Amino acid sequence: MATQCVVKIELAVSCKNLLDKDVGSKSDPLCVLLQSTGGDKWTEVDRTERVKNCQDPEFSKRLCIDYHFEKVQKIKLGVYDIDNKSVDLSDDDYLGGFECTLGQIVSSKKITNPLQLKPGKPAGKGTITVIAEEIKDNRAIAMEVEAKNLDKKDLFGKSDPFLEFFKQDDDGKWLLVHRTEVIKNNLNPSWKKFVISLHTFCSGDLNKPVKVNCFDYDNDGSHDLIGVFQTNVSELLKADSGSAVEYECIHPEKQKKKKSYKNSGVVRFKSCKIETQYTFLDYVMGGCQINFTVGIDFTGSNGDPRSPDSLHYLSPNGVNQYLSAIWSVGLVVQDYDTDKLFPAFGFGAQIPPDFKVSHEFPLNLNPSSPYCSGVEGIVQAYRAILPQVRLYGPTNFSPIINHVARIAASGAQQPTATQYFVLLIITDGEITDLDQTKQAIVNSSKLPMSIIIVGVGEADFKAMEVLDGDDGVLKSPTGEPAARDIVQFVPFKNFANSPKEALAQSVLAEVPGQLVSYFRMRGINPVNPPTPRK
Repeated sequence: MATQCVVKIELAVSCKNLLDKDVGSKSDPLCVLLQSTGGDKWTEVDRTERVKNCQDPEFSKRLCIDYHFEKVQKIKLGVYDIDNKSVDLSDDDYLGGFECTLGQIVSSKKITNPLQLKPGKPAGKGTITVIAEEIKDNRAIAMEVEAKNLDKKDLFGKSDPFLEFFKQDDDGKWLLVHRTEVIKNNLNPSWKKFVISLHTFCSGDLNKPVKVNCFDYDNDGSHDLIGVFQTNVSELLKADSGSAVEYECIHPEKQKKKKSYKNSGVVRFKSCKIETQYTFLDYVMGGCQINFTVGIDFTGSNGDPRSPDSLHYLSPNGVNQYLSAIWSVGLVVQDYDTDKLFPAFGFGAQIPPDFKVSHEFPLNLNPSSPYCSGVEGIVQAYRAILPQVRLYGPTNFSPIINHVARIAASGAQQPTATQYFVLLIITDGEITDLDQTKQAIVNSSKLPMSIIIVGVGEADFKAMEVLDGDDGVLKSPTGEPAARDIVQFVPFKNFANSPKEALAQSVLAEVPGQLVSYFRMRGINPVNPPTPRK
């Protein structure tokens, strides 16, 4: 069989003249990358950050996608005005999109097209520019940056500084590669440590010029320049020897006007080092096992399983939405687990023999060995227990999350990348113990664990979207932020007429990145790491 040609591609996206959907301010755009799964069905691959109050955004986050030479990959870039914290884009204003094949962008390297609201209807004068680059380097650059004595730009307070990093392309044009967070009211800010692909940052060339702009953030998008300087990675790496590397932040206009002008502050790189960025495949091929657990909602809101209206009703061909979700996700995940013995639980039902309500009962009713053999075993246990339990309530997620977290905690004691845990929860609706579930997720974010929630039926799943992260960061009831994003929520109804592969692709899209983020957070390399590529 011929070897498939697969390469990693990153897309840099910028837009001009976006529609203005906000009253009294400009739009807050975000760009999402979708890939066709057949027909008119699309699945999200990646999305940029949101840029506030900007009609001409240059997104710093690159969109990453696998490019298969032998396939026609239809993609869609959609731009949205984001006005809320929900990750769901259906309630955000659409500012226009652009459809093409990935091959068209790759062959052109750079493409600019008008944005359209729908075929034949332009989105005003809006345009989108996409630049494609192949990622040939698996190294990353990690740095900690602070500043001292920055200029005061605000009349009634100090500056709100942030940094933008640019690299030079082959034509000498500066391309935005990273934007830090804004630090409010501080002339001596210290930004969070950040890690960025060396390819993105400097195309892997340690001597390529890097320009840094320091701005004072303004809500209306008209950020004031504090100062600029240039450097390169070779110079920045000197900060790894224990002493900081410093640069004077120079405002060109001030320098021209004032003879006594020295600088507008000093930016210090406290540390800068190159590290290898291992991939999901590096960890899996290094021996990391993915342990798959299923939790099924048996609450009364599902309806009597004997009624055709029930979500638990088995159709004449023996399936329902719960079984479809188990099959499509389980068949993918089981390939990464050698023993294929999966714990499977139900929650929210009265169970025999005493019919007390339980929120973490084994589907096989054997607490000492809740394992099912393969996906087939989970399906058999589900069908067998359905007539034995009484659907009840409430809908509590935290017991089953905490159950898996206890097992994952023992895996976290190991200093090697050998165990990772994925919990699939299939549910029909409103969550009852939201605060306890938030706390359980925040606690679990420190463990080798991901949580996938598939919503079945027609319920309002707003609470599930909250669990998927407000602006990317879920917080516990006490305000503690999650260490990383570990929840992925997908409504089953979005895939009602799609091939089951499309549901699995969407549901499992974030797991590889979540697995890598955990081991990277812990500083754990694959057991048998590959030779770093350069």
